[in-house]
Amino acid sequence: MGRRAASCATAAVLAMATMPACGDAREPTAQQRTESRPNGSASARRGVALKRIGSFDSPVYVTGAPGFPRLLFVVEQAGTVRVLHGGRRLRRPFLDISGIVGFGGERGLLSIAFPPDYRRSGRFYAYFTDDEGDIRVDEFRRRSATRVARDSRRMVIEIPHRANSNHNGGQLQFLGNLLYFGTGDGGSGGDPPNNSQDRESLLGKLLRIDPRPSDGRPYSAPDGNPFFGRPGRDEIYSYGLRNPFRFSFDRVTVPKPRIAIADVGQDRFEELDYLGLGRANGANFGWDAFEGFAPYTGANSGTADPGGTVKPIFAYSLSRGGGSCSIIGGYVVGDPQLPSLRGRYVYADLCEGELRSLLPGLKRARGDRRLGLSVSTPSSFGEDTRGRIYVTSLDGPVYRIVPR
Repeated sequence: MGRRAASCATAAVLAMATMPACGDAREPTAQQRTESRPNGSASARRGVALKRIGSFDSPVYVTGAPGFPRLLFVVEQAGTVRVLHGGRRLRRPFLDISGIVGFGGERGLLSIAFPPDYRRSGRFYAYFTDDEGDIRVDEFRRRSATRVARDSRRMVIEIPHRANSNHNGGQLQFLGNLLYFGTGDGGSGGDPPNNSQDRESLLGKLLRIDPRPSDGRPYSAPDGNPFFGRPGRDEIYSYGLRNPFRFSFDRVTVPKPRIAIADVGQDRFEELDYLGLGRANGANFGWDAFEGFAPYTGANSGTADPGGTVKPIFAYSLSRGGGSCSIIGGYVVGDPQLPSLRGRYVYADLCEGELRSLLPGLKRARGDRRLGLSVSTPSSFGEDTRGRIYVTSLDGPVYRIVPR
């Protein structure tokens, strides 16, 4: 894919949605306008700036590793992970699985995650689409702090996803020893197979597993998962999602972590879901009966309201000015160097490129506003072990949000 100028057409490369043409969307409902973005205020008061840390080949994620605070890992979509040591990019990649990654459009190597015991265990995990288009999570082990051990790859889980190339999900996150990951609904428009509402399908879901081998199996599902031992797949934690390309845990504002899921919409709305883990366990987020707050009425519509669905705390219309297309979810900021953002959730839109923040709440978000910063074709946010926040651009640059 390589680097390219940002536009609605090039943004479709990693669209995370079945996108309409620029501006081709319907007007928001009255309720939607209540939750939609205000115009924002002067950005100079926000006290933040972007510091470029390097340029990469289609970067899609940034993260740190527990026990290695001077290292930063940048995921490149074609299948490599680059490492920076003390801010200096090393010549050799940390990981190179480009030979088995199906790369192009929304496919590729999409994220990695390190468990809390990484310094001792040396194991970590990668989320990617293989050369058949299927979703894979594989385990690897490090040889040194900056290199992966050769022949250490072990498949953890494979999820069939060959019918369409879009809606692959892509996020891995650890909470304790359990690995959470979000899968897309399988692609096409309107989820015609109804995968998201099908509890026998692993598509359109938030999954939770223990990725370590157990009883001769490559992973196990914790018995606290909502459908463990009941009708439905044991791995499912939440369902009714369209394409949760990015989600994160809020460990900053509350004593118990909450989850923030940025779910990419179809034709009308992009949404943010935010809730406690207890409520998320077994939650149905409503796709494809709902898109944002509104009933879904687009292509392949007709799914009945299943009842009891979790509504987003925030949504914005794709019809607003600026050419929105796909929400790029971020993090609740805990970096003490960014007091103006502490406790606020940062996010962007792939086509707009404007960075924004809001105050998340269990019922609704408040105070959505511009940061006064823009990134061409933002593909992801990331967080290091010190809580510092990064943003990647498909055009190559990776930035850290710093005090002005």
